[in-house]
Amino acid sequence: MRIITANLNGIRAAAKKGFFTWLAEQNADIVCIQETKAQQHQLTDPLFHPTGYHCYYHDAEKKGYSGVALYARQKPDEVIVGIGWPEIDKEGRYLEARFSNINFVSLYLPSGTSGTERQDFKYQFMDKFLPYLRELGTKEYIISGDWNIAHKKIDIKNWRSNQDHSGFLPEERAWLDQLLDTEGFIDAFRVVNQETSQYTWWSNRGQAWKNNTGWRIDYQIITPGLKDKVQSASIYKDERFSDHAPLTIDYSVVL
Repeated sequence: MRIITANLNGIRAAAKKGFFTWLAEQNADIVCIQETKAQQHQLTDPLFHPTGYHCYYHDAEKKGYSGVALYARQKPDEVIVGIGWPEIDKEGRYLEARFSNINFVSLYLPSGTSGTERQDFKYQFMDKFLPYLRELGTKEYIISGDWNIAHKKIDIKNWRSNQDHSGFLPEERAWLDQLLDTEGFIDAFRVVNQETSQYTWWSNRGQAWKNNTGWRIDYQIITPGLKDKVQSASIYKDERFSDHAPLTIDYSVVL
């Protein structure tokens, strides 16, 4: 089973840059997209409903902002639109597809880079989300998306100068420590790849992309029962569809 997650920073812009042409060649079973930045009525072109997929969207109320999508080869038993928290759901940040043995989530965790108010909002979400994940039960989950946190020094190029920046704050990193070390969730990418300079996001400022001055903030976080099922992981950088790169992970499981 192949899972792809990609923050497209505008699904229509990414389409013009060739994202869907690339996607058609990937043979993915599940595709999780973040930052669609579109309303569903703006996505009537068949391009946004790729052949062979059941396609689901969760838009933000605010036009041109946030939004997530999930494409599945096999029709889900159930689709959950939103997490049930009005302040989050109005921003279109959570979409879940449920199957008999595994559930999949497309997640766009809030960013705090625009100021204190949004950082506080991010923390509020994190404070509620950890107990939510703790109560998922015995079902296996793959939660794919832009988590907006670089976990460790290995996950960010300029870690020294970013320790007081949103996305690499000690409190954020400690939260991921708790999720992964205490609660037992797994960063699927690091199961098979422990190399340095593995990034999924680059600032549009300066020469960040050219110099690979990046952050790894896009993850597939999995429940412990799937750890031994991770086969391979790759970050696609041959083309640039967004300020993020698609993350592809293969698992030895079937729906």
